[in-house]
Amino acid sequence: MLTSFSRTLMRVAKPSMNHVKFMHRSAPVASDHLFVHRDSPENNPDTKFEFTSENMKRIQDIMVNYPEGHKAAAVIPALDIAQRQHGWLPISAMHKVAEILGMPKMRVYEVATFYTMFNREPIGKYHVQVCTTTPCMLCDARDILKAIQDNLKIKCGETTKDNMFTLTEVECLGACVNAPMIQINDNYYEDLKLSDVNEILDDLKAGRVPKPGPRSSRFACEPITGLTSLTEPPKGPGFGVRDDL
Repeated sequence: MLTSFSRTLMRVAKPSMNHVKFMHRSAPVASDHLFVHRDSPENNPDTKFEFTSENMKRIQDIMVNYPEGHKAAAVIPALDIAQRQHGWLPISAMHKVAEILGMPKMRVYEVATFYTMFNREPIGKYHVQVCTTTPCMLCDARDILKAIQDNLKIKCGETTKDNMFTLTEVECLGACVNAPMIQINDNYYEDLKLSDVNEILDDLKAGRVPKPGPRSSRFACEPITGLTSLTEPPKGPGFGVRDDL
């Protein structure tokens, strides 16, 4: 059944054989990059990292939301703050988070290596993440990816020489109804055409911030052909209720 579904997808999407994403098996792991740390000149336990006083206060404000003995629950937002401050997440930042939250370093490693939102190596100023999972693939996400590669002159996993852009191919980003889409830092760009991709990247190169969201005429994720329900203002409390109730 799944094999037949996979073949149907391949016929509909019409990808080249170099771009086929097989649905019946996981992609082979080509390296241990995702879950192994190896010291490097820019990323080792001696890499300098200290939270700013402002970010330290933010972490403390988050920690008070949790009862004593459960401060470790703040590990994800604490790591996120560390990454936003530093631009990526060195191992020394993980150690600082472990120290603040009073938890073993290994527990922090487990979180940082599990979630792909944490970048444990230097990345560019703009992290361009291209979704190529099924809905986006069916809407020509591969062409979107190629347009980005051609514009930036890099391949997936690479960073431009000026350290402005890092390109990553990712799994579903949760905006399937607005496919194809990409995420750049915290912003989603949706309903993309090839011309949109070049316009977005050229704006970023020029120091401008492109407007996030759908690049089509729709406001959010309503039907592209227009609303089919909720076309009138709500009637308000009591509508349709019997007078004697």
